[in-house]
Amino acid sequence: MTTKNFWYRAFDLYYDGFRNMRLGKTLWLIIGIKLFIIFFVLKLFFFPDFLKTHSQKGEEPDYIVKEFVERSE
Repeated sequence: MTTKNFWYRAFDLYYDGFRNMRLGKTLWLIIGIKLFIIFFVLKLFFFPDFLKTHSQKGEEPDYIVKEFVERSE
């Protein structure tokens, strides 16, 4: 028996597992859709770009340092 690379064996394990599953593909699709909603759709509507509205372009690091110093005092 030949020893194969760890990454090849890990890839082969997951590839074979995903190829043979039936219900799992549907569950992974649902998980992917949920992650898309959480990270992309909700960010667009509920998490505005705070630095863009409170500092000028190129001065974001200065604004962050100023806020850290003011809040730590």
